[in-house]
Amino acid sequence: MAKQKTIVQDVTIQGVGLHTGQQVTMSLKPAPINNGFTFVRVDLEGCPVIMADANLVVSTERGTNLEHKGVNLHTTEHVLAALVGCDLDNVIIELNASEPPIMDGSSKYFVEAVEKVGCVEQDAERYEYIVKEVISFSDERTGSEIIIMPADEYQVTAMVDFGTKVLGTQNATLKSISDFKTEISEARTFSFLHELETLLAHGLIKGGDLNNAIVYVDKEISPETLQNLKKAFGKDEITVKSNGVLDNLTLHYPNEAARHKLLDVIGDLALVGTRIRGKVIANKPGHFVNTMFAKKLSKIIKNEKRNQIPTFDLNKEPLMDVTKIMSMLPHRYPMLLVDKILEMNDTQVVGLKNVTMNEDFFQGHFPGAPVMPGVLIVEAMAQTGGILILSTVPDPENYLTYFMKIDNVRFKNKVSPGDTLIFKLDLLSPIRRGICHMQAIAYANGKVAAEAELMAQIVKKTN
Repeated sequence: MAKQKTIVQDVTIQGVGLHTGQQVTMSLKPAPINNGFTFVRVDLEGCPVIMADANLVVSTERGTNLEHKGVNLHTTEHVLAALVGCDLDNVIIELNASEPPIMDGSSKYFVEAVEKVGCVEQDAERYEYIVKEVISFSDERTGSEIIIMPADEYQVTAMVDFGTKVLGTQNATLKSISDFKTEISEARTFSFLHELETLLAHGLIKGGDLNNAIVYVDKEISPETLQNLKKAFGKDEITVKSNGVLDNLTLHYPNEAARHKLLDVIGDLALVGTRIRGKVIANKPGHFVNTMFAKKLSKIIKNEKRNQIPTFDLNKEPLMDVTKIMSMLPHRYPMLLVDKILEMNDTQVVGLKNVTMNEDFFQGHFPGAPVMPGVLIVEAMAQTGGILILSTVPDPENYLTYFMKIDNVRFKNKVSPGDTLIFKLDLLSPIRRGICHMQAIAYANGKVAAEAELMAQIVKKTN
């Protein structure tokens, strides 16, 4: 499998926000494994973090806008498309304003910034969602539709038809993400004249000029509109070229509008949070249908991950037997609930417990129909996670592990004497200051028995 990637070092881009007109400084920074793409508002107290997550989309008016705990981000799609197009997995995007700089309305300058510092492989495998059947989403109101079907790699086709003579029907296809830079990254955003009039009237596109948006003239320009455009763009004269594009902007491609819509699809589907292997076909795409499809796909992937039962060779010599476990964990009978550690790396640990009728708790917990108490399954998962966090210090025997938080606990299937419980815990964020945030799943009999989000902290023993 391919390795995850991030950038080698920080790189900074400065420009103007399209809708706010604010000067923006954006810094792309290396991120740890499994971080994904995260935005950080360094202009706000506490530097709040917003994940690139489809479930945080609150508006798709003139761009894809995210919100988390009252913190907003606007027009995220162009920079996200660039990061995906550069084959990256983990990047921190720091902003001192509510939207990235618009630059020329494409992803070109973001791609160039990444190439300036370079990319590096990380010591973790990249998870890729492999599409096995057709998945679709349609918007009956607009006639927009997106489908994804099985393919050997990530491919995207966008088809646009706005019912105007000046633009007509256009198609664009990206056969391989490796072609993003040359085929898609330079395609700029566009608007129609009638949309531009409305945006100007409502005080939007304050950072707009004729260098960062293609304007298709789909109606006759009135003298009043002409004066407003001159004032908005700081131009003495504004004309319409023979191809119907406002002023002196030259198209990079005859189908630049379709290519930019394809760029938007890639940026919006980055909000799925997972690499995709499949072919996307988007008919009349827009940010609303793109992000709704991203939400649907994200849910499907999450459910599939949850229900995917990993397999482990239980006859293989374990990484740790119970003796080694006891050298790290302070628990003893009857509260030591892990028998083996099967696997462990920097972000994941897998443990095992053989459940027998001799367990102390079965004497009083449904003796006639013994079932392992759910709270003890959670405790067993936490002990397994404790091995991971304790392995980060040179003297684990001198530390204790304490719960800080337990969220989203679900018990799916009962665990009875004779069952073998497998615990798999994955870090949800890097370990910092001895605090470990994990997604924990317990399996038994080929099914999910329980799952929870656990947060714990190791604390040094005091004499």
